[in-house]
Amino acid sequence: MPGKLSPRLAAVVDALPLVPGARVLEIGCGPGAAAREIARRLEGGHVVALDRSPAAVALARAGGAAEIAAGRLSVRLGEAETFALEPGEAPFDLVLAVRVGALDGRHPEAGRRVLANLRGLLAPGARVLVDGGDPLRELTVP
Repeated sequence: MPGKLSPRLAAVVDALPLVPGARVLEIGCGPGAAAREIARRLEGGHVVALDRSPAAVALARAGGAAEIAAGRLSVRLGEAETFALEPGEAPFDLVLAVRVGALDGRHPEAGRRVLANLRGLLAPGARVLVDGGDPLRELTVP
């Protein structure tokens, strides 16, 4: 059974503006701890957890089996720079990234590619939140 969130991740999840029915994309989900907690809290919505690491995706799928079975969570292997909605899939209302170099300023060129790609993935009024604020900061999608 997955353990509790770290205090840092708990603060991030607590700060999210979750609304019933929202679709949330977590970029760089790692083992899926935050995605699982968001899925548990989100009424009637859905979380897509994305990571480029096959090992992380396997851990996230195993740890999130109950949320996946309940239809509240999907875990996908891929890169944020090229991630695309599946046919008929609704856009996202909220994007979260924690310790993702492309979005926290460590890799600015990759960040530009991710933000450009997000344009086609977001619903009107969607927000993109990353760690590094108090505890989150919002990015503007060009």
